[in-house]
Amino acid sequence: MPELPDVTIYMEALDRRIVGRPVEHVRLLNPFVLRSVEPPLAALEGRAARGASRIGKRLVLGFDDELHLVIHLMIAGRLRWLARGRKPPGRIALLALDFADGTLVLTEAGTTRRASVHLVRGRAALAAFDRGGLDVFAATPAQFARRLRAENHTLKRALTDPRLFDGIGNAYSDEILHAARLSPLMLSAKMDDDAVTRLHDAARATLAAWTDRLRRETGDGFPEKVTAFREGMAVHGRFRQPCPACGAPVQRIRYADNETNYCARCQTGGRLLADRALSRLLGQDWPRSLDEL
Repeated sequence: MPELPDVTIYMEALDRRIVGRPVEHVRLLNPFVLRSVEPPLAALEGRAARGASRIGKRLVLGFDDELHLVIHLMIAGRLRWLARGRKPPGRIALLALDFADGTLVLTEAGTTRRASVHLVRGRAALAAFDRGGLDVFAATPAQFARRLRAENHTLKRALTDPRLFDGIGNAYSDEILHAARLSPLMLSAKMDDDAVTRLHDAARATLAAWTDRLRRETGDGFPEKVTAFREGMAVHGRFRQPCPACGAPVQRIRYADNETNYCARCQTGGRLLADRALSRLLGQDWPRSLDEL
């Protein structure tokens, strides 16, 4: 799922292309994606775009008459900018907004349809999408600490909970925890002040560094390769590959449709975290440390 760095780059690319320009035509290519009824999508036609913003991982396009198009890309949703007149890509195209200089297309790969679009009017309606997560860039260390300790969760769950923190998902939470040298299963209520400070600093530094990196890679173009698995990541998606800090093989915990990647030497003192499925299967044969592995 696109997270804060990716959504930020989408925002900047869209601002360069649509601000001040009216929507000439709206094409709903797959009706399932639209999750609102009033106002109708046709209300966007003739309205000029006023800018792109975000609420958590949702992208918001603002238009005249206080109209806001709220796009949740979920896992496989992506945005494309096409030259005017170019046909949207086959079955994966869900929505197209035609401007004078090009067409913004929402696509979603695969067969599971999770991406969504809402059109709402007014700030009050827009505020309903805010889950209340804290912006780590705007938060003081004390505010970050209070939010982290407000509920007793594992750090992995706390960072990815949109009610607690804003715009962080599965990929960048792995990178943040590696940078902070903290276990993904450490409980937030048991953290000392030094660990909380490291986590806050790591969250800000990691998200800023990746946003800057994606900004340089994109340049004046439109983001084309938005993915959770990027070359240069320390641990996310790098199971069994060497940790860039210590060389130990990166480990993972699988659960549901997600996985957590971490370095046992850097983050857990060499201890392997139990994978609920695999560790139960292996029983006593499950290795407890890097040395046993």
